[in-house]
Amino acid sequence: MKKPPCMVWLPMDHRLLGDHDHQMPFLVLGDKYARAVKVCGQAQPVLFPLADVQQIPELLNLVDGVMLTGSPSNVHPSHFDQTVSDAALPLDPARDALTLALVKACVAQQVPLLGVCRGFQEINVALGGSLHQRVHQVPGKLDHREPNPAGMDQQYAPSHAVNFVPGSVFAQWAGSETALVNSLHGQGIWRLAQGLRALGHAPDGLVEAFEVEGAGTFAYAVQWHPEWQCANNPFYAAIFKAFGQACRARQNARWPGFDHVLHTAAGSI
Repeated sequence: MKKPPCMVWLPMDHRLLGDHDHQMPFLVLGDKYARAVKVCGQAQPVLFPLADVQQIPELLNLVDGVMLTGSPSNVHPSHFDQTVSDAALPLDPARDALTLALVKACVAQQVPLLGVCRGFQEINVALGGSLHQRVHQVPGKLDHREPNPAGMDQQYAPSHAVNFVPGSVFAQWAGSETALVNSLHGQGIWRLAQGLRALGHAPDGLVEAFEVEGAGTFAYAVQWHPEWQCANNPFYAAIFKAFGQACRARQNARWPGFDHVLHTAAGSI
């Protein structure tokens, strides 16, 4: 009998794909997110298609961590008491319904949680914060969107610096109080939720990294995309390594004495 793999739940996007006259609903997960969990986090990414809010408690009992990914879609502004400012931007209310509840459950149950881009924004909104829907139109803020049109290497190239709180985990992972990161987002944090602590800021003051205070386990999120070629970036890899370590700690807690059982079983053969 082998010990089950360390498993990380990655919620999926709901997308309509195909030609305009022949669009079909799909459940989508970007390869780069799953690959970062597998390669840099040393954990098995798992999916629960069509999971609903009522299933969150039982599904969390099956996994060792949760990663909230980036997405082309935005969090619906009704969740932070705003109306839609640009009807052309994609939304995903089905994902909102699951992930906003999932954030609260992870914090309450001390499940390791990593948020990236949209996931970063989801955590903030779920805990009571708000977003700028168009950061580039806010006076004094940079344009944080990716160059378009551009190849993937250009889109994910370093775009601006992030300044980290001295002594924070991000400064430790980066090996410095400043690091260059990519930038591919139109929305950003306006009001940081109570219970979140900003650990990194862009040069324009926009929050780029935070922690859930008092979480009792790994509970961090970033506005940039550390999953992109993380194996080739020591800073990005360090984030996923720490996340994977927290997930394995939860796995060991979920399977107490498993290694002893295996040793005893092997000795009786």
